[in-house]
Amino acid sequence: MAKRVLFDRAPAHDRGTTLIYSRIAGTGSYLPEKIVTNADMEKLVDTTDEWIYSRTGIRQRHMAAPGETTGDLAFYAANHALDAAGVKGSDIDLIVLGTTTPDIIFPSTACLLQHRIGANGCAAFDVNAACSGFMYALGVADQFIRSGQSKRALVVGAETLTRMLDFTDRSTCVLFGDGAGAVVLEPSSEPGIITTKQHADGAYKHLLYNPVGVSAGFRDEPNHGVRVMMSGSDVFKVAVKTLDRIVEETLEAAGMHESDIDWLIPHQANLRIIEATAKRLKLSMDRVIVTVDRHGNTSSGSVPLALDEAVRSGKIQRGQTLLLEAFGGGFTWSSALLKY
Repeated sequence: MAKRVLFDRAPAHDRGTTLIYSRIAGTGSYLPEKIVTNADMEKLVDTTDEWIYSRTGIRQRHMAAPGETTGDLAFYAANHALDAAGVKGSDIDLIVLGTTTPDIIFPSTACLLQHRIGANGCAAFDVNAACSGFMYALGVADQFIRSGQSKRALVVGAETLTRMLDFTDRSTCVLFGDGAGAVVLEPSSEPGIITTKQHADGAYKHLLYNPVGVSAGFRDEPNHGVRVMMSGSDVFKVAVKTLDRIVEETLEAAGMHESDIDWLIPHQANLRIIEATAKRLKLSMDRVIVTVDRHGNTSSGSVPLALDEAVRSGKIQRGQTLLLEAFGGGFTWSSALLKY
């Protein structure tokens, strides 16, 4: 048997010196107060609770109140993460926020959040990678800390996806909800984030996308034509295969095996996709964090929401090994293997 590698190799400039990892110091999340059940959806569109649950595993989702923005959700989640880490906004020197539903075109929602938490002056920017947004943001912040460019980073995934839904399209409007999650990262001589992986393939754009925008133009139709366009069965097939590949890639990069994982925290889009990934890892579902039944698909908010819930419930304990992964429009896909 080949000798196993202890995590990933240090960059060339770090060899011979202490390797810096980034470590999650605190987690936080926020869900809007309004809950929309499948029974509520039956009143809006031609569907049933049985149809929705049997295909997705979703029972309910949260919906932002009128005037409640992505930045508002991010602010509440960020404050909870800051409190959990025992730090103030002014202690943060980097903010990376994953979202496809920014408050306004510019400034970025990360900049708006920066001011609200009192972190003025630090680097702050949004990452748009659809449902992989938080995972991409986590990978970026991890590299900032590993390189010494940042000492304490705030990473957020936040969405108000219900603002871009067509509530006459029963195949999409039942899937999504609003929410936000956040983590505070700090440097550590011990893992920490062991490895992250990010990928994308724009050839699949036609399977999951929003057809309008500033440069492409808006449309003279309800909500200016802003809506989610999705070929559900095709997305499902590609997602299962792609997540299978990235799981293998991530474990190989760290020199670890499926048996080393304590918890899988997957993107919460569809229970059948989650179950397929768990089967690939030979993990029983009682070692998988599942919130899709109560949150729906909150896009980039999905993984950090699930992580925070599991931490605060006591399921996830310090020192355990976690595998996080997500898949979204683009297509994009990303993972992170870490010691909590």
